[in-house]
Amino acid sequence: MAAGVCGPTPLVFRLHEGAPELVREVLLERGWEEYDEQEQEEGDWNLYWRTSAFHNSDYENILPWQRLNHHPKTVGITRKDCLARNLKRMRGTFGSGLYNFSPTTFILPNDYTRFLAEYTKHRLKNGGRSGYWICKPVDLSRGRGIFIFEDIRDLVYDSSVIVQRYISNPLLISGYKFDLRIYVCVKSFQPLTIYMHQEGLVRFATEKYNLSSLDNLYSHLTNTSINKFGPFYTTDKERVGQGCKWTMSKFRCFLHSQGINELFLWQKINNIVTLTLLTIAPSVPSSPNSVELFGFDILIDAKYKPWLLEVNYSPALTIDCQVDVTVKKVLLNDLVDLMNYKSMDSVRQRGYLKQKYKRPCYLGSQSLQSPVLLLPKSMCEHHPANKKSHSIHSTFSDSMRYFPSVEINRIRSARNSVAGNRKTRPVLSQMTEAIQWSEVTDVESEFDDRDLSSLVSPWQASRQPAGGCCKLPAIHIQKTPKFPWDPKSQDKSTPPLRVGDFILTFPFNEVTLKASWDKLNVKTAVHEVHKLISQLASQLASGCSHKQKRGREDELDRCKEKKDFGSLFWGPTNPPLLSECHLGKGYVGTS
Repeated sequence: MAAGVCGPTPLVFRLHEGAPELVREVLLERGWEEYDEQEQEEGDWNLYWRTSAFHNSDYENILPWQRLNHHPKTVGITRKDCLARNLKRMRGTFGSGLYNFSPTTFILPNDYTRFLAEYTKHRLKNGGRSGYWICKPVDLSRGRGIFIFEDIRDLVYDSSVIVQRYISNPLLISGYKFDLRIYVCVKSFQPLTIYMHQEGLVRFATEKYNLSSLDNLYSHLTNTSINKFGPFYTTDKERVGQGCKWTMSKFRCFLHSQGINELFLWQKINNIVTLTLLTIAPSVPSSPNSVELFGFDILIDAKYKPWLLEVNYSPALTIDCQVDVTVKKVLLNDLVDLMNYKSMDSVRQRGYLKQKYKRPCYLGSQSLQSPVLLLPKSMCEHHPANKKSHSIHSTFSDSMRYFPSVEINRIRSARNSVAGNRKTRPVLSQMTEAIQWSEVTDVESEFDDRDLSSLVSPWQASRQPAGGCCKLPAIHIQKTPKFPWDPKSQDKSTPPLRVGDFILTFPFNEVTLKASWDKLNVKTAVHEVHKLISQLASQLASGCSHKQKRGREDELDRCKEKKDFGSLFWGPTNPPLLSECHLGKGYVGTS
């Protein structure tokens, strides 16, 4: 588990109201400090965590050392009706053969006529039996408002809902229905970078599956928020045990005990995640200092076909049992490691003033080559013309304690060199020149021998409103800063294949890596996903198994020497290289 302190100064986290207590616990264990709005500047934090969406201004004002736990505009997959629309659109574009992992869905009331036609058609085809349907409110979570019906007369709703064909043949374990909660981290949408966590949750219903009792939610729903109140929650259930959760590791053991070839199952789940995220990836604005943890709910039917049920925004991180502790604490630690904090991030506002003011001035989308400074209140006040010059210099001298250390002798020398021209040489211009820095991590900057009169004029500074914060004009630093910042820039370096138990699943070869740069090429990405699953299916159909494990470190080293992009296979206990799981030498990294 990685250390939480990245330097002499601890990192700082900020929690919004309602944030999971586990987040606080994990970060404190890592040596972080919690943000205190009474003691610290508004921007003096490294991670802002909230369960609800951020405002646009939070993304616009992000600073280099900060991270947000949500990307903007991901509602296209996290709201049930939006997900249905986007999957339908992609199915129309790329075919139902690829986008066939979501049950038939209708959005009511708009699609009521279409649903009625499908309902009637199915009933006539099956001798009067209409089949089973499930109704879900589009904007509720934790199983609230969900019910299952067979007769259309039981369909009653008072808000926007989706109606889906109910998967009535789920895979059962000792008679109990279950689904998988897969944790997916999107580190970036531009370029698209997806990680899937090796560990996850298997969530069980607490009563045996029975189609003759559609109103028994403890039999048909797997939501922990519902089943923990069931009469058999604490009962030691056959094979399932007490409670209603397994770890994904225990589920793998179950698959092995059944003699199931799990590779194809894992890859199909992998494809579901990638293809779903590709539906919104081109429309999500670039926000490189954001990460997003999604919870994908996957149901496996009796034929071992995985189905996407929904995608959860801010998946629950509450602790209900020991399984939650085992899974979620490791998950959060790996997520923080994936955020890639560096030692310089602990500096935060050292390049800014440490004094507390009414509000901070953020860089926004500007580069650090044009610093924005917060000034003490005294420096923002208007000074009458009849004030004595020594009082102004006194103000300047007193205010210097708020700024990073500088070479005072050189400043005084520069000030004396232009003493004969007081009217054109402002006090603020002295300060402006003095407080330039070239590195965020080293605030002792060097003073240039430039003409001070070329900087801001005294009356420009005095026009700032009293009591407010002042923004100095852009200062073009000739020396390249150590911490350049362009929040709209893309990182085109190869992402790490594994961070803790997070496995990189997209991009997975050279083609998808290049397709994710600049403007995402969705068509190419979808084609490569289809190609990947087709090759694995062909291999399994021919009875071939993946290659024996052989020095994976050596194989990765060979990929690096050839400058190929070697990717890991998500799902199995010890993830092999994709090149070990497919026929054809050198598939990974080829077109």
